[in-house]
Amino acid sequence: MQELIGREKEIEALDRVAKSPKSEFVALYGRHRVGKTYLVREYFSYKFDFALTGLANATTVQQLANFTAVMQRADENTATTVPENWFSALQILIRHLEKITEDRKKIIFLDELPWLDTPKSDFLTALEHFWNSWASARKDIILVTCGSAASWMINKLINNHGGLHNRVTERLRIEPFNLQETEQMLLAKNIVYDRYQIAELYMVTGGIPFYLDAVIPGQSVAQNVERLCFTKGGLLANEFQNLFKSLFKNAERHEQIILALASKTKGLTRKEIQDFTGLPSGGTLTRLLEELEESGFIGRYIPFNGRKRDVLFRLADFYSRFYLKFIKGNSNFQPGVWTNTLDSPAKRAWAGYAFEQICIEHLPQIKAALGISGVVTQFSTWKSKTSDPGAQIDIVIDRRDRTVNLCEVKFSVAPFTIDKAYAEKLRNKIGAFRTETGTKKSVFLTMITSFGVKENMYSG
Repeated sequence: MQELIGREKEIEALDRVAKSPKSEFVALYGRHRVGKTYLVREYFSYKFDFALTGLANATTVQQLANFTAVMQRADENTATTVPENWFSALQILIRHLEKITEDRKKIIFLDELPWLDTPKSDFLTALEHFWNSWASARKDIILVTCGSAASWMINKLINNHGGLHNRVTERLRIEPFNLQETEQMLLAKNIVYDRYQIAELYMVTGGIPFYLDAVIPGQSVAQNVERLCFTKGGLLANEFQNLFKSLFKNAERHEQIILALASKTKGLTRKEIQDFTGLPSGGTLTRLLEELEESGFIGRYIPFNGRKRDVLFRLADFYSRFYLKFIKGNSNFQPGVWTNTLDSPAKRAWAGYAFEQICIEHLPQIKAALGISGVVTQFSTWKSKTSDPGAQIDIVIDRRDRTVNLCEVKFSVAPFTIDKAYAEKLRNKIGAFRTETGTKKSVFLTMITSFGVKENMYSG
């Protein structure tokens, strides 16, 4: 195994699996392009006793033909006849594994598992029979399954209510890289950016390893973004069109929700999403929202002092927001469309919100910097309903130790300066928050900026 960037918790879990005295059933899931397959391949050093990747948009016959071709490469004595169904196919796999006489774990890797479960294929029933009747009765099998369709992995496999109920022994949700891991990956590619530039790159890529791998040395962040997003054939120029179709059936409805959430930075209620999209309320909308959330595209939070029914949904995917803001509709691919207009008001406004989103995604790191990692907290935002002028708080960290951090987030190219007028604005925000919420907790103002706060008479 090569040295992997990040993934410490996942590696610890796979270490437990590798050392386990019994057979193990592992399920990995997460957003498309997040590095699930790479993690599995690198951890096991590409040494599998059988590895099969499902085919996108293929029939059951095509999937079984692919299985047969892969099995022939693994065992040249396997018959060339395509099995009639998955029950027969997995019996062939059992015979192949039983031929291995070494006293070691036998590793099976089924990648893009949801694609194997074609309509009326009975794939899951066959997998259930394979695990329950054979693999689980042994002590030397590691079955690793993987899929980008997180909703399928959760609902059909991990939370299966049939014969696979509670059979998955290790479940791993693979997340995008954080800022530190993004910096480590860039350094591994001999790319040296300062922290401000890394944040700019994160605003576009969201720490997705596949996107970061396309960044090349010798180009600035702006040049890389220009090449990837605003040139014909650029990796991210048309990624959005394929992103949701590769994950969801009837992906147009998922895209409608993404478009709705992109229209309002602070998020939308369920009712507002329904009004925007025209999607019917009830189980269908619930399922769509859950699928997007499990896949990492959206998040949810409850406003400060709100109730569960007041939950707001927000767009959490950086690339989707960037695409809808700047790439969509910009099909002429004129040179310099990004590098020559970096300081426009629209881009400053987008960068300000994107930096706020970075902070939300890095709340554990912010809590560590505040020395409250061990304190139970709840994230929210807040907007005044009565104050004049209006007041809102970018991030509210509501703490179990009877304290609230009101976080003001600023993305700037230099240490942020608090002048007299801005200091008065901050005091008004705190006052409005205390008055309207009626909180009895201690309230701390916390400035989160890209280069800190410049010390002066108003910064204390």
